[in-house]
Amino acid sequence: MELLHTLCRIPAPAGNEAALTQFLLKHIRAESPSWRVMPTVLAGEQWQDCIILVFGAPRTAVFAHLDSIGFTVRYGRQLVRIGGPVMETGTKLVGHDSQGAIECTLVIDEETGQPAYEFTRDIDRGTELTFQCDFRETETTVQSCYLDNRLGVWNALRLCETLENGIVVFSCWEEHGGGSVAYLAKHIYETYGVRQALISDITWVTEGVHPGQGVAISLRDSLIPRRSYVERIRRIAEDAGIPHQLEVEGSGGSDAKELQHGAQPWDWCFIGAPEDNVHSPDEIVDKRDIASMLALYQELMRRL
Repeated sequence: MELLHTLCRIPAPAGNEAALTQFLLKHIRAESPSWRVMPTVLAGEQWQDCIILVFGAPRTAVFAHLDSIGFTVRYGRQLVRIGGPVMETGTKLVGHDSQGAIECTLVIDEETGQPAYEFTRDIDRGTELTFQCDFRETETTVQSCYLDNRLGVWNALRLCETLENGIVVFSCWEEHGGGSVAYLAKHIYETYGVRQALISDITWVTEGVHPGQGVAISLRDSLIPRRSYVERIRRIAEDAGIPHQLEVEGSGGSDAKELQHGAQPWDWCFIGAPEDNVHSPDEIVDKRDIASMLALYQELMRRL
């Protein structure tokens, strides 16, 4: 969990993922010589802050978004939300502007419900603020801000250790409308002929999806994947004996929306561990679900 702790501490609100991108590139350079297959790394200005790793002869691509929710400083101590953060007065926010490090407090206007900050000085407008990281680990759980989607990124990085054939994609902007997956998917389809995708992201604990009962395979959210593809994934999970749950939702989305709305014939399935306290500083995930998530991705990348 040390790697996950490090990932959660690096601020990467949607639109400003560069710090996390640079960390991942350093990690990949350091660790990839010990991986089963050395990938081709596609990164740099052509890809903005995204990264594509190509292993062997790929058939399937894994997408994990780097960005998180947060806030942008507006005027007069007002804040504008990035994505959909839980907002509670008293929450600690951190950031950095031209005057130095920031550790301030979130305040919600009781009349308007609009967010603002309390701090000893005015913060430069346009500065991004994120939840202060308080990473807590027990024998059975991990709890922190930004497990969505640092845990999806962690899963993808761990998958790289044993991956022989496949593509791993680290995308941007997912929490605030997306925008990167369209050009990433186009390049992958046109260059490698790959059109199968797995979405390495984190889902919700609900009345039908429970912590500790395995990774969730989503049958649908606000979008509906092609059923024959999802059924292949279900059969592989059942055949491998990997603990899993089936999720059915009518809302929510992921990087899959750009795959389904794109011009290429992508199949996709969202597969992720369920978390409670979603989009708050206290997101919590059961370690058994983390283990089954990684195991299922390893199995699917071998067999799909």
